[in-house]
Amino acid sequence: MNQGNDAECAVTYFKNGYCCSQAVFATCAPGHGMDREMALKLASPFCAGMGRLGRTCGAVTGAFLAIGLAHGSGELDGETREKAYGLVNEFATRFIERNGSLECRELLGCHIGTPEGYREAKEKNLFETVCEKLVRDAVEIVEELL
Repeated sequence: MNQGNDAECAVTYFKNGYCCSQAVFATCAPGHGMDREMALKLASPFCAGMGRLGRTCGAVTGAFLAIGLAHGSGELDGETREKAYGLVNEFATRFIERNGSLECRELLGCHIGTPEGYREAKEKNLFETVCEKLVRDAVEIVEELL
């Protein structure tokens, strides 16, 4: 992966209508053996804080999926699992250092799963001013770790 270019690629996915988790995972997945279409499908329910619940940011869950794809295991392998957990924890630490939280509602200051919150996010231009940065940061951090 080429750090600057991949982060911008993810932002372009986001600007073109893919959600945050899709933008991050579809950017990272092809370099680890998964095609873009499958990555987009797999990441789709994690958008907007876990399906618009306002919980863990979709850019974060997309990054966690990328870490699992790169370092997860389909076997009962405690050592591999611990490595993946360590990378997830390091990602979370770095993301929080940059953005203050992992939670969509906290990052945006509103709950976009409600009509009022979504309207507020649109009026305040949060998808462009906040979410694009979160997508970019998530890809940059994943690339640093992987």
